[in-house]
Amino acid sequence: MSETGTNINNSGRKVISVAAGEAHTLALTGDGSVYSWGRGTFGRLGTGSELDRLFPVKVESSFTERVKFVGVSAGAYHSLALSDDGLVWSWGQNTYGQLGVNGENSLVPSLVKGFHGLSATDGSLRKSDTALKISSVKAGGMMSLAIDDIGSLWIWGNCPPQDAPKEGEEFSLLPTYIPTPVWNFHGQTVVKVACGSEHIVALVSTGETHKGGDLVCYSWGNNNHGQLGLGDTEIRTTPQIIETFDSESPWVAYEVACGAFHTSILAYKKEDLDSLKCVCWTFGLGENGQLGLGTTKNMSQPKTVKSLPLNVWLVSVDCGLFHTSVVSSVGDVWSWGMENGLGLCNEASFTESEGGDALIPRLIQCKEQHGSKFSDPIQVACGAAHTVLVTDNGYKLWSWGRGRSGVLGNGQVNDFFDPDLVLWPPLHEDFVKMEPQSISIIKRTAIIDDDDKSSKDITEIEKKLAIMERYASILHGSIFGKPFEEENDIPVSLQKSGSFDFGREWENMLESCDQGKLLRLEMFYRGMLTGVKDKIMKKKIKEMIKECIES
Repeated sequence: MSETGTNINNSGRKVISVAAGEAHTLALTGDGSVYSWGRGTFGRLGTGSELDRLFPVKVESSFTERVKFVGVSAGAYHSLALSDDGLVWSWGQNTYGQLGVNGENSLVPSLVKGFHGLSATDGSLRKSDTALKISSVKAGGMMSLAIDDIGSLWIWGNCPPQDAPKEGEEFSLLPTYIPTPVWNFHGQTVVKVACGSEHIVALVSTGETHKGGDLVCYSWGNNNHGQLGLGDTEIRTTPQIIETFDSESPWVAYEVACGAFHTSILAYKKEDLDSLKCVCWTFGLGENGQLGLGTTKNMSQPKTVKSLPLNVWLVSVDCGLFHTSVVSSVGDVWSWGMENGLGLCNEASFTESEGGDALIPRLIQCKEQHGSKFSDPIQVACGAAHTVLVTDNGYKLWSWGRGRSGVLGNGQVNDFFDPDLVLWPPLHEDFVKMEPQSISIIKRTAIIDDDDKSSKDITEIEKKLAIMERYASILHGSIFGKPFEEENDIPVSLQKSGSFDFGREWENMLESCDQGKLLRLEMFYRGMLTGVKDKIMKKKIKEMIKECIES
């Protein structure tokens, strides 16, 4: 679907940003809504429970009034969202204060307070009573970051210490339960920031305001694998400029992402801006190929990923714990690192020639009819073992990798090693679209009296029909790979006879499947069969133990 002809009525179906945590995903839509799916432990989905969600569900359970969001980010086990009034909301795990409050985990979004302006007193900077609005948020590992509307950086959660460890002491993170300003950038504007498990990388203007190609790159935190890009492995407790991207360098960084212990930066040459050519740079831990340099060595200085084409513009980059993905403007997607660029998918099964870690970028194929490229890509996001891609100007979502807990958002818990469509728009959106038709049928077929009892009966019927529609759509999605949307989706056997010939429809679907779909069906069958065998084995073991105890 193209953006032409869209209007405010379908802005809720357009995804403008995604974020991936350890095993959960967030999606922000054009109407300011946030959806989540995947693993629910610690309340990271913000739905009010710790249940896993196999499909995208709306995050809205704690708001007393309408909140419009403009930004989202995901840490390992927590989530952040930014509302249009400059307020920050957080939910999920709070063991290290990553929610910005000194309290327990939160199952629903809670407001983060404590962002105040700075005032000068006796030559030193201190917090003032003036509340600041936040312009962007970023989460990573057990850490949270925010940039306010005057370009100052704030940090909380499990943060790098401000003091260097004493001789003989090991590096350790410091839990911080309230947002704390990073004083080092006073007089400059922080434009973008990313963080890994123990390090931070920021793109900062050279002056008080950002004027375009005036960004320099700073890094600080743990550096045991060279993830700071400073040419050594020494710890930095204060931000240091990466020489490759300083004010004298011909390279200008415009995107930055951090894995657990590695960093990736997209940059262009100042004189080549009009040609839309750019380069991906990586540094840090390389033992799983996450640097894409054809080696498993660590790199303490930025190196270019030379296997990527030079004549394309890279629109997005992200790092999982041990893998990296980039997307070009023409619709090509590459991944590299652990388990063939999938991340922590230890169960991944490939042919002998494809197995193992991907040391150089691997082209991810789109399985749709228009070819291997993805149409109108916007953004890629990497979790620990899954990757999410936004295409078609925000109207289509793809995911692949480890599928347990529903992290892929396709209604299943199987692993998908090739891109599979997320069930988007969410199922309940389809029910909302169908609801008026259902109500009109009820009104035509029911005798409506003016008494309260009849109204209550009709309401109950409406509720039951809505549940039936949802159940049918889930079944339809499980069989045919997409939610029920319109009459054309009704199987032919049901249209003609009023009964559903499952065997015939299954045969028809198999006949229409290409090689990729057949392979995915085979993996799904194997996963299901393995699950059944596991259950049988567990029951047998329980029976044997029970017999032994009784005897």
